[in-house]
Amino acid sequence: MVVCGRRSSIKATSKNAYGKKRDRKDREVEEKPKVNEKKVDSSFVGIEDKGVKKKRSQERSVSLRRNSRSSSRSGDVKHQFGGDENAMDVSGQLGFERPDVNIGVDDVHQNDEDTSSPLLSVRASPQDSPDSRASTNVTSDQMNRASDLLMAVSVSADTNKTRITDLASSAMEELLKMALEGEPLWHIDGDGESLNGFEHMKEFGSVDATLREIMRMVEVGGPQCLPNLEPNDESPSECTDRPMLPKELEEEHLHAEASRQIGLVSTNPASVVEWLMDVNQWSLVFANIISRANLLQVLSTGVDGNYDGTLQLMTVELHLPTALVPTRESHFVRYCKQLGYGTWGVVDVSLENLFPYPASGFRRRLSGCLIQGMPEGCSKVIWVEHVAVDNRLVQSIYRPLVISGFTFSAKRWFAALIRHCQWLATLRARTAPTHDGVLLPQAGKESLLKLAERMTRSFWGDISACNENQWMPLPIRGAEDIRAMTKGSIPVPGMPPSSKIVFTTSIRLAVPPKRLFDFLRDENSRTKWDTRLFGHIIRELAYVINGNNPENRVSILQVNATPEEVEIFYLQESFSDDIGSYVIYAPVDALAMSGVLNGGSPEIVNILPCGFSILPDRPPLNGHGDVPGSLLTIAFHIIDLASTEEYIPPESVKTIFKVIAETAFLIKAAFTSDNVQGNLAGG
Repeated sequence: MVVCGRRSSIKATSKNAYGKKRDRKDREVEEKPKVNEKKVDSSFVGIEDKGVKKKRSQERSVSLRRNSRSSSRSGDVKHQFGGDENAMDVSGQLGFERPDVNIGVDDVHQNDEDTSSPLLSVRASPQDSPDSRASTNVTSDQMNRASDLLMAVSVSADTNKTRITDLASSAMEELLKMALEGEPLWHIDGDGESLNGFEHMKEFGSVDATLREIMRMVEVGGPQCLPNLEPNDESPSECTDRPMLPKELEEEHLHAEASRQIGLVSTNPASVVEWLMDVNQWSLVFANIISRANLLQVLSTGVDGNYDGTLQLMTVELHLPTALVPTRESHFVRYCKQLGYGTWGVVDVSLENLFPYPASGFRRRLSGCLIQGMPEGCSKVIWVEHVAVDNRLVQSIYRPLVISGFTFSAKRWFAALIRHCQWLATLRARTAPTHDGVLLPQAGKESLLKLAERMTRSFWGDISACNENQWMPLPIRGAEDIRAMTKGSIPVPGMPPSSKIVFTTSIRLAVPPKRLFDFLRDENSRTKWDTRLFGHIIRELAYVINGNNPENRVSILQVNATPEEVEIFYLQESFSDDIGSYVIYAPVDALAMSGVLNGGSPEIVNILPCGFSILPDRPPLNGHGDVPGSLLTIAFHIIDLASTEEYIPPESVKTIFKVIAETAFLIKAAFTSDNVQGNLAGG
């Protein structure tokens, strides 16, 4: 096995294969977005009232179905893989107790009757290349939904296209109002904003006199007396507390979320529009949010060689950087219109109101942005996200953050846009020496940045709960939150030719996200959590700062076994924004690193991205500031010579558990030790 670049031979101690084969079980999954952001600015000028209306999405299939060949054994299943009484309970081993990593083969749940089924049978994801995540091909899941949409457009095509065009025009008008209006539509609270649902319904919904009265009573608050409408009943009017809205106004299990973000980006409006309308560029710019995007059909092309008037049918799968939160899948129409000189609008709207599709757990009611040209080649962007989502399948440790709307808010989309603009600016800028006097050649700097970007995109794709990632919990009692999958062994440019395994888990730490980020990115604290580097000397050989924050950087870390002996190099990218933080790294041998720094192609370098994603464990107050706890996702990408695309032997499972359990323990222990020492010093 190679754990982030270092090989250790792993052999199965028995020809018997343990565990069970795994199928996929489709299960509806949905998620959510939204958070409130900056104050509205009415200086967004030159906009004509034209546009587009709501938007639609779809449910998403995620989960796993396991096969058991022995019906007598199925009743013993207490966890995902069998209920062997000898299987050890490791439920506390991601806590502060040091994990017992000396797990025997008997500690792994075994299938005594099926000696041919693999311990972990996980089909490899076809998405080995991060750059292939945007495609005009559709997965089997998506094919059914896409066929339905295409059929709806094809039957009575002229009539349906007219209806969709009218819907898009109304949505654009609604986007203009949601983007530009302030109170009472948006409630301003400090640096954050929240959508007034009743004002939105009055402004954009179908509201009759009775419903208006109900809404007025809800707004006033407190008990309200409703008149008795029975002619022969002289009983007094009934007083009620805040009345419930009519059921038809509520989509069962769907929770509405809305957010808005306003700011400047260092690029022109035409570039932003192209990134949004070209499905491949959209997927790459927002790779930390989009697992997969497809262009299903172009219903209307633009005019004058640009995207003005373009109407296209699309599908997307959105993720969080964890395998424990289901993705959000949506089918929608995207409409682009030039609203004035240098001013554009792009809006997404679902089609549920037009076509009777099955119930969906995620709907983009209306989302989009306005882009206006500003001096010095910049653009002012107002981003609006408004969705309805079913969050019942979100894991408990993530539920408070996801339900708040923070994780898929307009702020997250806008932060990704800023990061891409900063990356492009850094790529084009003239190279400059670091504070240590190290000067990277221009070609070397560009190759290094492109390799780091490929690494981060691969990492985001590897750790999500997207359809392509067929995760399995480890067959060890108490380790159900540890997920593993094989990634196949098909030779792909830039990828190793052996069997690849990705494994991950997410834990909560009582440590502020900023403090955790600084600890994990610092090469001086690396030996406190990386067991493979105990006793080694690590130093940052060179770096390139990405943007204005010096903590957001691409680094080359040199690892020495002795002061004179260089063992390996690590490529590391660390960055943080208003939503979360990442520390992503991959081992690179000396020959490959030398080639990159001399301007060689980054596409031929083998990359096995490992690392961490950090989110706050609750939404920050008013959308800003630090919180006392963090949600940490740990992920490793390894090569295992003993495993195949369909088989992970017991010894490999033990190694997977050992690596991830020890890493989680050491990170927790580092902060516990710091706290104890701080208290002793203070005492």
